[in-house]
Amino acid sequence: DPRDWTAVMDAKNLLLIMADEFTLAHLGCAGHPLVKTPNLDKLAASGTRFRSAYTNGPICIPARASFATGRYTHEIGYWDNAHPYDGRVPGWGHALQKAGHRVDSIGKLHFRDADAPTGFDEQILPMHVVNGTGDILGSVRDPLPVRHKSKALSEQLGPGETGYTAYDRQISGAAVEWLKEAGGRRGAKPWVLFVSFVCPHFPLVAPEAFFNLYDPAAIPLPKACRSEDRDDHPWIAAFRKCFTHDDYFDDDKRRLAIASYLGLCSFVDANVGQVLAALEGNGLTGDTRIIFLSDHGDNLGARGLWGKSTMFEESVGVPMILAGPGVPQGPVSETPVTLVDCHPTILECVGLQNGDGPDELPGRSLWRIAGEPDEPDRIAFSEYHAVAAASGAFMIRKGRFKYVYYVGMAPQLFDLSADPEELTDLAGEPSCTEVLSELDSALRSIVDPEGTDRHAKQDQEALLARHGGREAVLQRGTFGATPAPSEDASYESATESS
Repeated sequence: DPRDWTAVMDAKNLLLIMADEFTLAHLGCAGHPLVKTPNLDKLAASGTRFRSAYTNGPICIPARASFATGRYTHEIGYWDNAHPYDGRVPGWGHALQKAGHRVDSIGKLHFRDADAPTGFDEQILPMHVVNGTGDILGSVRDPLPVRHKSKALSEQLGPGETGYTAYDRQISGAAVEWLKEAGGRRGAKPWVLFVSFVCPHFPLVAPEAFFNLYDPAAIPLPKACRSEDRDDHPWIAAFRKCFTHDDYFDDDKRRLAIASYLGLCSFVDANVGQVLAALEGNGLTGDTRIIFLSDHGDNLGARGLWGKSTMFEESVGVPMILAGPGVPQGPVSETPVTLVDCHPTILECVGLQNGDGPDELPGRSLWRIAGEPDEPDRIAFSEYHAVAAASGAFMIRKGRFKYVYYVGMAPQLFDLSADPEELTDLAGEPSCTEVLSELDSALRSIVDPEGTDRHAKQDQEALLARHGGREAVLQRGTFGATPAPSEDASYESATESS
């Protein structure tokens, strides 16, 4: 068994590659019947893929802050896309800098701004939140507003180019140049390079060559995409009234959107292939380990939901692949992992410390998990306090079960072995009382849901007050997705429909 791997790791460089809004299922190696991802499939075959990897918060800023610091959202207070990471809480980048390792980024960070001390020696082509503040409208939660900008998702579909596709090409080109320079430099200490693409994040417009790989007419409709096919949980019903994306979709647009997303996944795969080719072409593969992952996923029309922000697998699950010297080749790990596990993973890779990290951090080294027998009962935790959340949402994944707790509302329980599509909520079943109690206890050993919900809402109310109050923020509105660095934000008021 290639997972019987107990060798002590020696220090190596690390190439971190992140995509944005890439679901855990949209990889050929994950068994997706349509998507073409040959470079990522090859990477997975040469290393270890995690079948049950999760974000710690299914939206950009909270996810990326947990990734950067190795801590959960409720510990650090980066609640939503208007509370951007600013370096206040130190992370793996700061530890690398302190120890004299070169640590650079290329591409999307989605932090406060380039001046914030977020743990990078150089930020190349960085993408940060708009005006250093981000989506303030996302902090308006009680009551939830209607996000009229939702309509734009259905209006930007099909083949073509966007600011995001142009930006991702710049990112891959800059990464190729960086690796060329690194191949000739050979520093005394291992380096870490974080390459962060923005696709397949919407707009769901894919470059023509990649869009043409998929026929929209052959795309199956997503599960429960019509209202008569689903029975919404109250939290999801409230979410749907805020994000009205699906009001503007018919079946043809659903198929077109999914074909575009598949094209964008293949586009990301091609860019990753260019970066990996540069790593090999500059003689760095023997000295460099690789991690590929995403910040969160995308509902992509399932249950009539689009974007992220829910605890369904499509949104909260992420791809996670490790490869390089010393990594077991070929296995698929059944141990649940999350983004916070990256903190000790990164430090151990460069030889900075052992893979269990500081005692107060919740993560464990992915290198070690990959080399150990599967531990399906390991707990994965996620939480959400951002846009369209009527109350805090918290997830516990343990073994076959997923427990979702909503403050002030009934919980949900899914058996992912018997019901991988999460179509049957077992929370009301008498036979599941013991499981519910066990998972609720596990949740409360990590977080106080009610206290955390109050804390998040208090911080968000304070933020709104600093920006003129709720009505002023509603009048100003939002810009939808953060624009690429070469583009300006276009606001739309949340007080009237477009």
